[in-house]
Amino acid sequence: MEKTSKQFGEVIDKCKSLFAKKLEDYGPAWRILRLSSLTDQIYIKAARIRSLQLNSEQKIEEGQESEFIGILNYSVIALIQLELEESLCVDINNEKALELYSQKVEEAKELMLKKNHDYGEAWREMRVSSITDLILQKLLRIKQIEDNKGELLVSEGLEANYLDMINYSVFGLILLDENDE
Repeated sequence: MEKTSKQFGEVIDKCKSLFAKKLEDYGPAWRILRLSSLTDQIYIKAARIRSLQLNSEQKIEEGQESEFIGILNYSVIALIQLELEESLCVDINNEKALELYSQKVEEAKELMLKKNHDYGEAWREMRVSSITDLILQKLLRIKQIEDNKGELLVSEGLEANYLDMINYSVFGLILLDENDE
C-alpha cells in the first residue's frame, strides 16, 4: 500500500496544480454553482471518458487523463460546496479554496487507505472502463439523492459518493499511467 499512497500523492499533486492555476485565472468562480450543476459537469466528463473508450475515432485531442482530472477536481469542489453551502457570490479567496481542497483530498486519501486495506487493492486488477462505469453509477446515485432532496433510507449520502469518485479517478489515472509504461 506504500506504492499506492505515493502514487495517490503524485496524482493529487498534478490535479491540485491544475486547480491552483485555474484559481489564478478565474478565482473560485465555481462558488456560484449549485451541487446539481457540478454533478452534471462531472457526468459530462465521465460520459466523455466512456465515449472515448467505446469509439475508435476521437475529434478532440484531450483524452481520458484530462477528464479524470476534471472529475476529481469537480468532486473536490462539490465536497467544498457541501461544506460551505450554496452562494450567489464568490465568498472565499484562492488561499481558502486551496486549503479546503487539501482538506478534502486528505479525507479521500484516508478513506482510500482504509478501503484498500480491507479490499486488498483489488482496483489494481480492474479495467479503466470498469472504473469509468463505477463513476457513472455513483453519478446516477447522486442524481437520485438530489432528486430525493437528500432523503435517504439506508444509503450513503452525497459526501461518500463524491469521495469515492475522487478515489476512482485517482485509480483511473494511476492505471492509465501504468498502462502507458
